[in-house]
Amino acid sequence: MKLAGIHHVSAITADADKNHDFFTRILGMRLVKKTVNQDSTSSYHLFYADAVGTPGTDMTYFDIPMAGRTYPGVSSISNTGFRVKSEDALKFWKERFTKLEVPHDEIKEKFGRKTLYFEDFEGSRLMLVVDDGKGIPYGEAWVKEEISAENAIVGLGPVKLTVRKADPTEKVLTEILGFTLAGSYPSEIANMPEVLVYTTGAGGPAGEVHIETRNDLPQERPGRGSVHHVAFRVPTMEDYPKWEELLRAKGFVTSGLVDRYYFKSIYFREPNGILYELATDEPGFNSDEPLESLGESLALPPFLEPKREQIEAKLRPLSINK
Repeated sequence: MKLAGIHHVSAITADADKNHDFFTRILGMRLVKKTVNQDSTSSYHLFYADAVGTPGTDMTYFDIPMAGRTYPGVSSISNTGFRVKSEDALKFWKERFTKLEVPHDEIKEKFGRKTLYFEDFEGSRLMLVVDDGKGIPYGEAWVKEEISAENAIVGLGPVKLTVRKADPTEKVLTEILGFTLAGSYPSEIANMPEVLVYTTGAGGPAGEVHIETRNDLPQERPGRGSVHHVAFRVPTMEDYPKWEELLRAKGFVTSGLVDRYYFKSIYFREPNGILYELATDEPGFNSDEPLESLGESLALPPFLEPKREQIEAKLRPLSINK
């Protein structure tokens, strides 16, 4: 059984309207699904991706209006990467972030690639990374008036995990999930071990997990802008139940097989407390909406559709609903 890379990353927002504006207007991503948190249907769950909702391109947000601030620390997913095609694209984004007053760093090289760190209005820790396209294929660019296909974000890049001790996380990635060590690069924090890079699938940024060791930090207290979990791609439906059997056999407590309708999932926590999800590539976001109108109306999976009236009554008004 092989994982095909990162499937999606899910985070928390306290302001769905501003979140939507940031990811669609500023970053130029497409809202491919406006639905609800299936475990708490009084809040929205928003999915931003490429033009067609390709697995491996979507960043999702749970809308939790009362979420407090995030106190960064260990046992966390501390950075989410997004892929662009070239250094010229990276320069375009640096200029755009400056113009739109998006907090960002200078362009830096990490693991042999040019990167650009930036944050959204809630402090989500994000990064653009140049991907030469030789590994996991690009997504399909969502072309906007100000953002060309050559400059557009074309999928998720690496995720960074910050932990107190790397060994337990490494063992799960390699011995259970089938990742391999691709190398390392210096930590930006003095006297800390190098950041380890593990890869899966066809390789490249879209298949990477970077492990940062920080023994100087407390455990993270999550809030707005923090990441809830990272999901990895299960490319074949045949393998989906086999992963559940493997995880149980290895002693992990899992969620069991969970049908999210747009994909099927298994959730479990690795030893450092970080929540992982294994998610299938199929059926996809156009299961209940035409491709041309993805994300335009509130989508509910069939098992929630009978409760639509009650669910809509509890959801707060959003400008994106107009």
